[in-house]
Amino acid sequence: MRAVRFLPITLLVLCGAVFAAAAETESELAARAAALHARLFTIDTHLDTPTLSLRRPGWDISQRHETAADISQVDFPRMREGGLKAAVFAAYVDQGPRTPAGHAAARDNVLRTIARVRETAARFPQECELALTAADGPRIAATGRRALYLSIENGYALGRDLSLLKTYHDLGLRILGFVHNGNNELGDSSQPGTGGPEWGGLSPLGAEAVRECNRLGIVIDGSHAADTTVSQLLAQSQAPILLTHSACKAVRDHRRNVSDELLRALAARGGVIQVNMVSLFLIETPPNPDLERATARISARYAGRELTDAEQAEASLARYRARAERIKVRATFDDFLKHLFHAIEVAGVDHVGIGADLDGGGGVTGLEDVSHYPKITLALLKRGHSEADIEKIWGGNTLRVLRAAEEVARKSRG
Repeated sequence: MRAVRFLPITLLVLCGAVFAAAAETESELAARAAALHARLFTIDTHLDTPTLSLRRPGWDISQRHETAADISQVDFPRMREGGLKAAVFAAYVDQGPRTPAGHAAARDNVLRTIARVRETAARFPQECELALTAADGPRIAATGRRALYLSIENGYALGRDLSLLKTYHDLGLRILGFVHNGNNELGDSSQPGTGGPEWGGLSPLGAEAVRECNRLGIVIDGSHAADTTVSQLLAQSQAPILLTHSACKAVRDHRRNVSDELLRALAARGGVIQVNMVSLFLIETPPNPDLERATARISARYAGRELTDAEQAEASLARYRARAERIKVRATFDDFLKHLFHAIEVAGVDHVGIGADLDGGGGVTGLEDVSHYPKITLALLKRGHSEADIEKIWGGNTLRVLRAAEEVARKSRG
């Protein structure tokens, strides 16, 4: 009888909580989202700022820029406005000739880009610090500065010399993207060009690279890789992998995107998909052979040789202008959310993050630069996600993968 007497009171309390939540106004929800976003450790796992902007003569990351004026989407003032505590800065290299000269040029281009990120950290110690461990990110963020992690986008920068992984790691590399557009010595790309698949996934050298990444504590990035390559990365890596800037094939059927089957396999192995904001991968776009030809011409013009800072900036600007002049249909913030929510539904909240690809083709109508990132937190709250869920999506999942890679490396050293 006692349980019966107290049951109505319990129900009243529960109903009161529901009604209170329903009564939250739009402005109150926005305020709660802003306060939550300010508290969170937030990380974007793929920003191309080192390639687009840091190598641009006269460009200053400590100053606020406008995308409409100079096309850049990331700088320290806008990172502060957007509440972004940490960023993975990608050292990108075009896929060029698979020759000794081409590989040497790719290596030197990446080394110059890494040097530029390190110089940025040294020049602006009051703004940022190079992060080398999972623990570094929250530690640096607690001081009010930005944590900068380093990745390489395209294993072409290794050529056939896996000893370079140790060199890159010593310089701060913590995430390696095995391929970009085009197969290389490590494996097959989802966009291999006219030749089609070459290795059936990973090459023998690619399998060795997996083991070396595990030994060093470098997180493996499967974005841009063919499905077979990603599957083999999952099977062979002792540590979880990231897809640092990918989208969902069930929402937009593009060969670069990730199927539900692969999302479930990624989650089963502890990995994380970081959802990007590239229109081509978010929505159906009409065929654009003119853009494809223009992009190919730009890549051919600069690939396979060492680039000066001015040439690297020129190449990035040329790609941006080619897209701006030829792309007539652009994705919206809602289009991005469809991919984010789908990834959460299929892979689970423990296996999703943000990797917008800003300064590298990312950005959607309604989220044009890094200053708008609090909109994502608000959208997740509106959808009913808990603060704990949102913390995972914004940073917790990425930190878990970084920690797992460190633990695998520690065990490999005995």
